[in-house]
Amino acid sequence: MYRKELKAFPEGFLWSASTSAYQVEGAWNEDGRGPIAIDLKEDMPEGTSDFKDGVDHYHRFKEDIALMAEMGFRAYRFSIAWSRIIPDGDGDINQAAIDHYHEVIDELRKHNIEPIVTMFHFDTPAALEAKGGWAQRETADAFVRFSEILFKEYGEKVNYWLTINEQNMMILHGPTIGVFPADTTEQQLNQYNHNMFVAQAKTMAMLHEMHPQAKIGPAPNIAYVYPASSKPEDVIAADNYNAVRNWLYLDLAVRGEYNSLAWSIMEEKGTTPEIADGDMEILKSAKPDFIAFNYYNTATVADAPFGGGASERSEAADQQISEGEEGIYKAVSNPNLGMTEFGWEIDPVGMRMTYRAIWDRYHLPLIVTENGLGAFDKLTDDGRVHDDYRIDYLRQHLEQTQEAISDGVDVLGYSPWSAIDLISTHQGIAKRYGFIYVDRDEFDLKTLDRYRKDSFFWYQELIKTNKLPAKDWKPTYSHN
Repeated sequence: MYRKELKAFPEGFLWSASTSAYQVEGAWNEDGRGPIAIDLKEDMPEGTSDFKDGVDHYHRFKEDIALMAEMGFRAYRFSIAWSRIIPDGDGDINQAAIDHYHEVIDELRKHNIEPIVTMFHFDTPAALEAKGGWAQRETADAFVRFSEILFKEYGEKVNYWLTINEQNMMILHGPTIGVFPADTTEQQLNQYNHNMFVAQAKTMAMLHEMHPQAKIGPAPNIAYVYPASSKPEDVIAADNYNAVRNWLYLDLAVRGEYNSLAWSIMEEKGTTPEIADGDMEILKSAKPDFIAFNYYNTATVADAPFGGGASERSEAADQQISEGEEGIYKAVSNPNLGMTEFGWEIDPVGMRMTYRAIWDRYHLPLIVTENGLGAFDKLTDDGRVHDDYRIDYLRQHLEQTQEAISDGVDVLGYSPWSAIDLISTHQGIAKRYGFIYVDRDEFDLKTLDRYRKDSFFWYQELIKTNKLPAKDWKPTYSHN
């Protein structure tokens, strides 16, 4: 529907931005940190950096938090590295890491920035991965122990916790991301998924017991799925993909039950996971307080009879480019949408649809924990980055967020990707998302100096006024 007037962003709205430890921190082998599976990945895309240096946020977090405070952040979403706290994943606790994250959280609190902590962001400790990783219930138990340590150490300082980042993307695209071996079978992936959900459920219940004032929720990547046409078979295909991409993960996290359509598809293929006695009761015990979700675009699919192909772009499949599967859905391009420089479709209106769909299904408060534009930003000779394209992207998605709020959706906050440039999952440092530019390229760390992009000042104005700046807004530079 079209509205004559939109509701304002709520008072106390959590204006934020996001990062993950393995993509920003660097210092991969310092102060007792153990390696993670991605550290040992040998097949990085040609011409792109690995994650070992990041953007040196580990050493420069005070400088970076000061810049976030200058922007006016009310919150900051970041992850705590499991292999810093417990280098081998389930052994001795590393006190240096405990102290480091106390410093980070205290620095945020000093600037009146609410910490939003992700407990797992693609960083399984390598020692656990070598023993079978999430295929083993021991890894789930180790994660629960890790969570308990975090709650004991930081539970009085942190009010918002996220369990597992983009669990659905790890299951759907794990080998592409680099978190699972390339020869992982679909049945194994479904077992990983089940074990993760058991661990997550135990963690949620534990936080509510230890710190009743704190809130916790899952953080999947949700992309509403359109049918390619009004043809009934296309609508069925869209329903199929919504089930296996979106609702399987949120039904398990929120309701503690398997989505019936997704389960029937696993049964058809003979890939159902092993469910131990008591698991379903554990899953039911999880009571998330909110749903965090990452949104970049929607998906569009068509009917996929056997022998008819599964995707128009299967060779490019990743978190936001669907692969397709014969007999279930065929991934197709949406001719009504533009694309980023990296081939991801752009659909701001689809974000409103995604808000509505999640809210109507679960009626829990929502917070966006990733949304952003990866681009080839250029630093000018006078130290500027003129990223009007990113401002336009964010404005359009926030306009649709305001539409969703006006539709009756309870939205707690917005935490785009990313606070600062970082190492992208697929395209290294060249694919930049941040409000803050970092002076490094793929293989030359250069100065690692920080520069405020034009979007930095735009977001600063937005937070200050709690409303979108005018479309003709231009930055006023106050720093050299």
